[in-house]
Amino acid sequence: MIHAQFDPSARQALAVAAVDAKIRKDLSWQRIADAAGLSVAFVTAAMLGQHPLPAASAEAVAGLLGLDADAARLLQTIPTRGSIPGGIPTDPTIYRFHEMLQVYGTTLKALVHEQLGDGIISAINFRLDVKKVADPEGGERAVITLDGKYLPTKPF
Repeated sequence: MIHAQFDPSARQALAVAAVDAKIRKDLSWQRIADAAGLSVAFVTAAMLGQHPLPAASAEAVAGLLGLDADAARLLQTIPTRGSIPGGIPTDPTIYRFHEMLQVYGTTLKALVHEQLGDGIISAINFRLDVKKVADPEGGERAVITLDGKYLPTKPF
């Protein structure tokens, strides 16, 4: 049976325990995702309380991290999503994403609507990828791909 969480504190506490276990065991998010058999972005989000994991993935991850059966069950529940409390984020990395949307949000909206029409890009039917690439001018660049299904607005 599918269950949903309505109080985010249980998943937040589990996220703290999972990150602590990840650190103690010196595991990467990729290693945890490999155990789950899912993408690193999805599993990381799930471990941080933003998605449920399928039963087999939850059990594999709990086993890898040394979490108990209750934690494995909790990983399967549908969470109350939203990991950033109200207001402008203060963490510098998260703030930069906020800043990117402040600067380019209206541009993204204009281009999406011009190219696809009136609608939205799903964050449910969605893929995320983060890659490090060499910068031809020296150093490194981050390439972030946000790949969401387009959902057109339907008149009724």
